[in-house]
Amino acid sequence: MAKIARPYTLLLRILAMAAAISAAVVMATGRQTTTFFNLTLKAEFSQTPSFIFFVIAYAIASLYSLLALFIQPTSLFSRWVGVFDVIISMLMTAAMGAAVAIAQVGKKGNKHAGWLPICEEVSKYCNQIMGALISGTVGLLLHNIIVFHTIITRSILFFHENN
Repeated sequence: MAKIARPYTLLLRILAMAAAISAAVVMATGRQTTTFFNLTLKAEFSQTPSFIFFVIAYAIASLYSLLALFIQPTSLFSRWVGVFDVIISMLMTAAMGAAVAIAQVGKKGNKHAGWLPICEEVSKYCNQIMGALISGTVGLLLHNIIVFHTIITRSILFFHENN
């Protein structure tokens, strides 16, 4: 059973890694400068701690996915892969939640706090952030599928070993 599941796990890890890398790179390269009523408005991902957290978390997830590709299913470390998959999934979820919350404020503003939306002024920047969030969501979904796949595969193996 483990030999059958291995190609699917590898494919899922490669796809999740590609989505996470692209999300981190697209977010990290997000910047735009515009002039608004003789006022220069500069929008960069590095001005927002939530976006920095997103880039770091998704870079960690990408690196972990790359390292997990080389762990043999028979090694001692393979038992810890499931635990680290869950931890990485939680890290990605936290980063996605923080980044989406800030992106929503950038798009809609917050009337109660007096924050104005900025996406009308820096639309290229906002579109790039949206692309990073879409890619990040795909990476997060793929990583969650990996977690469920690992749980199901390990449960089936445990059931067969004990019967």
